[in-house]
Amino acid sequence: MRTAYKCRAYPDPEQTAVFNRTFGCVRLVWNKTLAERHAAYHERGRKTSYKQTDAALTAWKKTEDLAFLSEVSSVPLQQTLRHQHAAFANFFAGRAKYPRFKNRNARQSAHYTRSAFRMKNGELQLAKTTTPLRFVWSFDVDPATLNPTMVVISRDPDGRWYVTFAIDTQAPEPVDEVGHAIGVDLGIKDFAVTSDGERIANPRHLERKARNLARYQRRMARCQRGSANRRKAKAKVARAHRKVRNARADFLHRTSTNLIRRADTIVIEDLAVTNMVKNHKLARVIMDAGWGEFRRQLEYKAERAGRTLIVIDRWYPSSKTCSACGHLLAELSLSTRRWTCPGCRTRHDRDINAAKNLLAAGRAVAGNSPGDVCGAGVRRQGSSLPQSALKQKPRAARRPA
Repeated sequence: MRTAYKCRAYPDPEQTAVFNRTFGCVRLVWNKTLAERHAAYHERGRKTSYKQTDAALTAWKKTEDLAFLSEVSSVPLQQTLRHQHAAFANFFAGRAKYPRFKNRNARQSAHYTRSAFRMKNGELQLAKTTTPLRFVWSFDVDPATLNPTMVVISRDPDGRWYVTFAIDTQAPEPVDEVGHAIGVDLGIKDFAVTSDGERIANPRHLERKARNLARYQRRMARCQRGSANRRKAKAKVARAHRKVRNARADFLHRTSTNLIRRADTIVIEDLAVTNMVKNHKLARVIMDAGWGEFRRQLEYKAERAGRTLIVIDRWYPSSKTCSACGHLLAELSLSTRRWTCPGCRTRHDRDINAAKNLLAAGRAVAGNSPGDVCGAGVRRQGSSLPQSALKQKPRAARRPA
């Protein structure tokens, strides 16, 4: 399996000049290749292969205007072509959006394979540089034992440098079972509510930093474009965003790791985040919560730890179904946070009830087909059965005679 270690890097002036020149060439190759690929498809109806882009890059280096492409390592340029080819493959397969042009003000990166770097005794030296790159290592693994297959040099918009080591490792041993399963209902007021009754508060990182961020953005708007003061103001805005991003990532990692350690089986709902952010009143709060990233972390951490992650279909009526008797309400407004079941008179907290129903649905999926992680068509046992996980209006449930 592939593992990556990312840490801070501190290049010297010579290395900084080499990396900045490499970033510019990588950006130029990406944008020029993308423009020609776009023109070939829309004007002549032809798709461009990787072999054609590779031949075009070789021809560019021989021209007078683009001869400077030969001054940097050819490996990051070749990797750029491979990444764009993969991006278009994902686009045509429906897994990603159409590739966009790269901006010099965004995050910059260059990928080096084994032929363009040397790692010896914990020291990293990259192509076109004369001294090892200084970086800060904060992991338990000894860097002298690393055998990376790829090294990524990146620079954030706020000016920080990073180096990422990608290595191939064996899959870790599964952790010991704890004999517990848990359902997790994600929300806005509370980030998550578990079937055990635990509530994980939503930290709202962006909301806490919004005032300072708005002040920095106003200062940047007052600066003249292209001036040194505007570059400084833009760096402050980027640093504010970085602090929010890092705080959010830290919270998601802590929460997901805690759930993986506590339960053998974790059941969540397949939320349509892309559709939910179309609500402009809730878009900022939903994006700040990071539900998509939280699910991604649960997926790869569960795989490494040998846990089971079950994703229930988004149309499963977890909030409207009584977790005690299975009674299904015809309607339940979003403002209703507590309700009483008309079938068994059980008083429910909306979120805890939803988490319990997700857990029950996940157990049904695991019991019927252990390899299935969809949850569509899940049926519960009870006096009244909820509808299948389809987009349809539920019928009123009838009590048994």
